[in-house]
Amino acid sequence: MMNQASRAVPCSICPRFCQIAPGERGECRIRVNVAGKLQAVTYGRPCSVQVDPIEKKPFFHFLPGTPVFSLATAGCNLHCLNCQNWEISQGNPEELPAYQLLPEQVPVEARKHNCPSVAYTYTEPLVYYEYTRDSSQACRQAGIRNAIVTAGYINPDPLRQLCRVLDAATLDIKAMSDVFYREVCGATLAPVLRTIEILKEEGVYVELSNLVVPTLNDTDALFRDLCRWVVAHAGAETPFHFLRFFPLYRMTHLPPTPVETLLRAREIARAEGLKHVYVGNLDVPDGENTFCAGCHCLLIERARHTVVKNRVKDGHCPACGRIVQGVWK
Repeated sequence: MMNQASRAVPCSICPRFCQIAPGERGECRIRVNVAGKLQAVTYGRPCSVQVDPIEKKPFFHFLPGTPVFSLATAGCNLHCLNCQNWEISQGNPEELPAYQLLPEQVPVEARKHNCPSVAYTYTEPLVYYEYTRDSSQACRQAGIRNAIVTAGYINPDPLRQLCRVLDAATLDIKAMSDVFYREVCGATLAPVLRTIEILKEEGVYVELSNLVVPTLNDTDALFRDLCRWVVAHAGAETPFHFLRFFPLYRMTHLPPTPVETLLRAREIARAEGLKHVYVGNLDVPDGENTFCAGCHCLLIERARHTVVKNRVKDGHCPACGRIVQGVWK
């Protein structure tokens, strides 16, 4: 009879449902079968720790103008050919330098750097699930908010459990195309869309983005389908960021996204009913500014991830009194 230590162990965190043999690891490269039990070998060992402006994540309606304590471990369950952090997201944890930072130390470090929030970011915080969960719990108890920067490739049950200690999520929808997800990311679209719905159901504040890759996800039809889905399932006032692609990793043969493409995407998004549409990784007029969804008053003026002026008053437009969707204090 096969003993427990010699069996493959199923991982239920993400839709891959990896069957991990003894001594082997899952697609994310950090969940390992050790003597019949799954262990996330990066627990408490982030490979990147720094303080960022919250706008860099991107979050534009979540504590704008504040610093965020940002950390990541190695690993990701997607394999995007255009990944900007591929050295750590696609690397084996044993080959990367790491810090020792246990969950109970995370809020201490955040307070030391005057950060009202912590972001689990750069790679995929949903695969170093236990570390994200335990650190978020420690931060919640210390009165510090938690945010994830994610691709959203996770199963519903673990996601709902994590939502209990999450305040915000910014999620990148790669394309409104299952073909794009399969060919460029090695994943599928449907679980990502379900993640957005669950985040909204569980009361987690959400912002969304789309990295626009020339020739692959930049058609008017894809922009239109994406924006219509967001309006219908996340809400017209959900902040949406169109981001400029730069040639990286395994997509160095493509050019940066043309300015005209990003401006066209913004026009389509507005025409489809989205109220807060931003253009990132590029300087364009009003690309980062926030306007009231009702009277169109300029609320927040930004320049390169820096808040120049914030006119939001207790979560409302000072001109017409309309509630501005977001987390403001």
